[in-house]
Amino acid sequence: MRIPLSWLREFAAVPAGATAEDVMAELVKVGFEEEDVHRPTDTLKGPIVVGQVLSLVKEPQSNGKTINWCQVRVVPEGQPQTLTGDGIDPSGVQGIICGAHNFVEGDKVVVTLPGAVLPGDFRISARKTYGHLSAGMIASVRELGIGEDHDGILVLSRIGLDPEIGTDAMDLLGLYDEAAEINVTPDRGYAFSIRGVAREYAHATGTSFTDPAAKVQAPAELSGGYGVKLNDDAPIYGKPGCDRFVARTVRGVDATRPTPPWMVSRLRLAGVRSISLPVDISNYVMFELGQPTHCYDLDKLSGDIVVRRAVPAETITTLDGKERSLDVEDLLITDGSGAIGIAGVMGGAATEVSDSTSNVLVEAAHFDEVSISRSRRRHKLPSEASKRFERGVDWQVAGIAAQRVVDLLVELAGGVADEAGTDVGTAPDGVSIQLPAAFAAQRIGIDFTDGQIITSLEDLGAVVEQNDGGWTVTAPSWRHDLETKEDLSEEIARLVGYDNIPATLPVAPPGRGLTRTQQQRRRLIQALADAGLTEVLAYPFVSKASNDTFGVAEQGAPRTAVKLANPISEEHGFLRTSILPGLMEVAKRNHSRGFRDLALFESGLVFLPNDTLGTASIPPLGVKPSDEVLDALYDGVPDQPLHVAAIMTGHDSPAAAGHTPRVWDWSDALDIARLAGDVLGVEVVVSQGAHQAFHPGRAAQLSLRTGEIVGYAGELHPKLLAAQDMPARSVAVEFNADALFDAAADVIVARHISTFPVATQDVALVVPAEIPADAVLTALREGAGELLEDVALFDVYSGKGIEEGKKSLAFGLRFRANDRTLTADEASAARESAVALAAERFGAVQR
Repeated sequence: MRIPLSWLREFAAVPAGATAEDVMAELVKVGFEEEDVHRPTDTLKGPIVVGQVLSLVKEPQSNGKTINWCQVRVVPEGQPQTLTGDGIDPSGVQGIICGAHNFVEGDKVVVTLPGAVLPGDFRISARKTYGHLSAGMIASVRELGIGEDHDGILVLSRIGLDPEIGTDAMDLLGLYDEAAEINVTPDRGYAFSIRGVAREYAHATGTSFTDPAAKVQAPAELSGGYGVKLNDDAPIYGKPGCDRFVARTVRGVDATRPTPPWMVSRLRLAGVRSISLPVDISNYVMFELGQPTHCYDLDKLSGDIVVRRAVPAETITTLDGKERSLDVEDLLITDGSGAIGIAGVMGGAATEVSDSTSNVLVEAAHFDEVSISRSRRRHKLPSEASKRFERGVDWQVAGIAAQRVVDLLVELAGGVADEAGTDVGTAPDGVSIQLPAAFAAQRIGIDFTDGQIITSLEDLGAVVEQNDGGWTVTAPSWRHDLETKEDLSEEIARLVGYDNIPATLPVAPPGRGLTRTQQQRRRLIQALADAGLTEVLAYPFVSKASNDTFGVAEQGAPRTAVKLANPISEEHGFLRTSILPGLMEVAKRNHSRGFRDLALFESGLVFLPNDTLGTASIPPLGVKPSDEVLDALYDGVPDQPLHVAAIMTGHDSPAAAGHTPRVWDWSDALDIARLAGDVLGVEVVVSQGAHQAFHPGRAAQLSLRTGEIVGYAGELHPKLLAAQDMPARSVAVEFNADALFDAAADVIVARHISTFPVATQDVALVVPAEIPADAVLTALREGAGELLEDVALFDVYSGKGIEEGKKSLAFGLRFRANDRTLTADEASAARESAVALAAERFGAVQR
């Protein structure tokens, strides 16, 4: 919301020397946010004065252009020129070259004298051009930065002005005014008006406030006016789309009269361009009172006005010239010819006011916020009017706003107002709130006095009545956001001053802090980063093909995914069921820019829908859903486990003198999974696996000791890498981190370190080639018993000396006791026991 200071001063005691920054500093105290300052003098500097064209000589040029050599008086005749500077003629008459042709001798115009600066840092100076010394410029609206009209010179008589020669044109056109722009939150729609901001400024400064609505003398009752019917047969949530409609008639207006410069200046600073006098008046009243109004050409209306919902296949051509197909939920303003406006959003072209309009029907209505909001979004038609209706407009101010428009049309457009008028609708019930005497103090932490509470609420415009336990407060009609005692407490705190609320740092209760899962997640991510991987964040939206490839291990297996209703593109039309597609896109993008050696990881949610997805029962607004409704909503939310994935391509380190970097391989992907298990205190079981996104022979399945599969690791499928233009032999890993968190012990206890020496024994076993090495290692571990400290595979061999169809697996076994030094016989016995179990299970034979 932009607030011109001259306008604000009419209703609030703003000091004469206060700047826009000063006003914003005060408004911040009552909860508004500073946005910007709009000050014409930041880009426009004088001397800029009113001049009168004494003579105009047209001089054709060799380039086909005709210029005007003008003599322009810039001080009253007989008076001395008080301005000095290079190029300013002491006689008070300036010679100026001008290329525009929309003015004649005798016209009063705006002259920028040498030394002036126009927007865009365009500096005016005396210069030789077209054979003359041109000392100044006769300005257009665009050159002054006050409009977009560049058809010609600004002739002051055409905007209703006849000032004295030499008058400061910047003052005349309101260019010394400035505007403060603040951010208005959705719950404070009343502040989208000078009326609302002036009241808040008075709250902030403790100064007086004059309600602009109180200055308008509107009739207590209206009757006999234009016929209006409210006929909403399909209200949204049972609330009528329109509950008040005021219509007033003004006849004999001159719509071609210029809008007064003071009004144009204020509207421009408020962010609205001048269109025509009736439209400008309507906009002016909207900014002043917060009530949008609309002017119809009365002679273009046919029959009574009916406010109703649209019917199927109905259309309307709006003021922007576009034909729009209407939805049956749209609230319309109609007459005998059909739709003449989308209520609260935009009027129709068929009844718009034009230069030929002489009779005007003024509308000031109160519309339901939800109806307006839905129509605005549906038709993508944001407007100043819809912005206010969506946030709630004061029901009581409609008649006053209509009267204000009527008064201005009579004053500025020469119209005559009909005494008759229309005011239909039913006033809403006032909101009464019970405020216990001690509640605000308990809620905010300040011991408010009764005087502070009552004064604060009455300053808001509320009616406060004493009762046995506190007060009964009737909220003002312009404060739709005040519904509960909590709301009132917040307002009291705001007006008494947030700076009066004591600041006390809370003491964290012992044992609190990060949850167990939060701690686990931080440890895991930090461990991966410490291991040299770079964390990235990819889009959670992927294609159907990516989900089909990465979402299930077996090709063609059933897979479900959440489809987006409004995707960015078809290539990103689904929520991911795996993190790897997004990681591959990041890696691919880096490769295309020359970054070849990558080790990337991401932790994030994947979305795995169940049989039930969503619910057809959407709870209404403004009503707290029951537990049953909430349960139904939660049942429709897809499962969203936390996954961790990594992709590695290229080498593990940069090349350097004396150092040959190693290529990332499948074992590195397994190491990441094992690292995650070690950090969390969970044993990750690695076994031969198969996944359609991974190499058929170089993929590992990751599982827990319970048998639950938690992920896959290994080399990505060659065809997949080729299709994605990724380097061959790129490796990846992905696992369900939530499953690891759940399997982890609450407390990780360090294993006892024995002080006795270790006994090592090696064994080489020949087994069938199809037997996984991990299965043999598991058998050795079980068979060796409690003396075994560790077992590891260190060699795999097949070839000469090994029977065809078999392989040799060499393991190193480490034995240690906690209470003694093992003898060689004890270690050998444990080894033989391990070999025996391997022989029993797999037919293993020692080499």
